[in-house]
Amino acid sequence: MDTNPIQEEHDHVNPTWEMSSDRLASMYQKIADPPRLLSNAAGKASCCIFRVPQSLLEINGKAYQPHIVSIGPYHRGEPRLRMIEEHKWRYLGSLLSRTEPKGLTLQHYLKSIEPLEARARECYSETIHLSTDDFLEMMVVDGCFLIELFRKVGRVVRFERDDPLINMFWILPFMVRDFLRLENQMPYFILEHLYDLINKAEDRKDSVKSLSLLALQFFNIHLMRPDPVIEKLHSLTGMHLLDLLRSSVIPAGYAEPQRRNSTPTHIIHCVSKLRRAGIKLNVKEFESFLVVKFKRGAIEMPSITIDDFMCAFLLNCVAYEQCHKSCSKHITTYATFVDCLVNSYKDVEYLCDRNIMENCYGNDGEIARFINNMGKDVAFDYDRCYLSKLFNDVHQYYRNSWHVQWASFKYRYFDTPWSFVSAFAALILLILTVLQTVYSALSYYYS
Repeated sequence: MDTNPIQEEHDHVNPTWEMSSDRLASMYQKIADPPRLLSNAAGKASCCIFRVPQSLLEINGKAYQPHIVSIGPYHRGEPRLRMIEEHKWRYLGSLLSRTEPKGLTLQHYLKSIEPLEARARECYSETIHLSTDDFLEMMVVDGCFLIELFRKVGRVVRFERDDPLINMFWILPFMVRDFLRLENQMPYFILEHLYDLINKAEDRKDSVKSLSLLALQFFNIHLMRPDPVIEKLHSLTGMHLLDLLRSSVIPAGYAEPQRRNSTPTHIIHCVSKLRRAGIKLNVKEFESFLVVKFKRGAIEMPSITIDDFMCAFLLNCVAYEQCHKSCSKHITTYATFVDCLVNSYKDVEYLCDRNIMENCYGNDGEIARFINNMGKDVAFDYDRCYLSKLFNDVHQYYRNSWHVQWASFKYRYFDTPWSFVSAFAALILLILTVLQTVYSALSYYYS
């Protein structure tokens, strides 16, 4: 006779116990409620603005938090960011003073982006608990502030006389970095919509620059790329400002492989070990700091300046690439590559001596800690990264025993003048000893 295991289990349950109706209702409500801290939209390709994972926050802390200005909902209303919040309204008033006489009023700005609200909300990985009015107000105020600032720095419109945002030298660098925090973004299509609206009202058909060009010129205060390089990127776009700048440094033709390598990719050793194996590291000018090549026993890479801006940019790009399902992992690959090269302050010291790194951040030990933290607790696929061939080529060269033995001999005895003098003196002593032995043997033979 067949038995029902569920019925048997039920027979052993205390027949007098029942869950209260309130508790059952609460459980059903939790089942029905959608996730808020990581919404269902977070898995879509359209979602691009994330809270930084706790694992990265514990390592790099304040690198992901805005210091003086908030953009978007995640840090909206925080007391420490109130100072610039007041100037957003001043910049909006400056913009309206030019567009309202042309018929573009504040109501027009708000009404024009209302159809984009649902799409904009889906860009955030968290459910945004703002009413429609509050959400649209935030998009217009923050978006117009960014556009007005980009245009003023780009000399499309003039700064007001004695504007503290430009006359107090410490403010602008902090804002530049804050505009690149992953949690401090707004959808780029909202910015483009507002920018087109403003240009139509002001009728700037002939001399208008693209929003991308204005934004990249604004960030170029720190990257300092040549103007022709920036101008070629005038039609570039992105999911938000961080993604725009990130996309601008990814060189053409450096796509990630679509399939895994047939052989596993091997990581490379630190600078000190590579040097002992005869592998050199040379500085060379390329179109982007992401371009790294390996030729005839030498790793060639462009110089990179490590400062507060670059640290914020790299860390937030890595966090973005960890969260977004569809973007490439170029910055994560570069961060992992540099993390492989650097084990200690001595490796940083060598890279600085070779002009591969310019240290504007702190001492060599601080740079080494930053680089090691940048690649820590990061999910990464060596077999599908754009540097996978370089990793394997360097590994194969390193494994060549002849290269390693000869390079180790040179490194030990000829790396410094003193080691060369010691080796030369030992060689002379050896030759004299051999000559003395030969002389003694000949004297004995002919005696």
